[in-house]
Amino acid sequence: MGSLNLYILKRRIRKWWKYLVVLIFLLAVYFGGFFHITGNISTTPPSEHSRNTMKEVFALRRQIRLLKSVLKQYSIPEKEYSDVLLPVIYVITPTYTRPQQKAELTSRLKSVFLHVPALHWIVVEDAPKKSQMVSNFLESSGLTHTHLHQSTPQEWKLKDSDPKWRKPRGVLQRNAGIRWLRSKFAHDANPRGVVYFADDDNTYSVELFHEMRDTHKVSVWPVALVGGVLVERPLVGSNGQVSSWLAGWKADRPFAMDMAGFAVNLSLLLNKSGVEFSIDAPIGFQESVFLEKLITQEELEPKADLCTKVYVWHTRTEQPDLKQEIRLNKVGKHTDEGIEL
Repeated sequence: MGSLNLYILKRRIRKWWKYLVVLIFLLAVYFGGFFHITGNISTTPPSEHSRNTMKEVFALRRQIRLLKSVLKQYSIPEKEYSDVLLPVIYVITPTYTRPQQKAELTSRLKSVFLHVPALHWIVVEDAPKKSQMVSNFLESSGLTHTHLHQSTPQEWKLKDSDPKWRKPRGVLQRNAGIRWLRSKFAHDANPRGVVYFADDDNTYSVELFHEMRDTHKVSVWPVALVGGVLVERPLVGSNGQVSSWLAGWKADRPFAMDMAGFAVNLSLLLNKSGVEFSIDAPIGFQESVFLEKLITQEELEPKADLCTKVYVWHTRTEQPDLKQEIRLNKVGKHTDEGIEL
């Protein structure tokens, strides 16, 4: 019976936590206004009214501490009642089946996202249907997520002998993520949030997501190890605006940066009807064609200390050497039989 009563109590606490969030938020606003108005309280004798107000403030602060201690006692993490005050970061990740897929989703993305509050991960498989592996992975990830799939037609796919730049990758998958957002917020005129396109072969720092959180239109930052240079980045003038681009290839592009180098305000993206990535964009101009529909260079918001710090690297995992696996497969043996990579 003790366990049952504890379970019921936990359910009741979880039911009311959103009201606690609103209370904490309103009190924060109230405290800010109160202490701003009474900033000289130490030098001015308090009136009866101000003394009563202070008593109420201290009483409410005690109640907040008590409520927080109850939440902690029943293992309800602070993340659950703080995230609702933050704009959600919607991360769209195209992915495809390969031996190192789960390893990259785990080490490059999940392990970082678990440290980022108010994040919704939209994973889009390049496949005719969702794979069981990715479904299982997301269900056990501990992250708020959406699992989609969108196949790339065979004629648009790279051949094994093609260089990676020959054809655009992830275009239809990113668009599937954008369309899911349009559907989700179809009846919301001004949704709060940020959209970021995170490929599963890059390396990300937690700081990057803190930087993009307050994106008003489009925020930008450097990306390392891309385009044949150590760092590809926007150059920021004395006025705090992006003045030009430092890039090894076609620095005169309208937006000479990598897909990992920008985030878009959710409301801006959704209010610009029909804005998506184009499969017909010239090679290397995918980002430019997309961003030109949303913003001008002068409106960009340089982040990462005016684009002087690196929080994302365009790294790739080395292709695994599977010669012995192929040899064993020919005689009917599979080292991954009964185990998920």
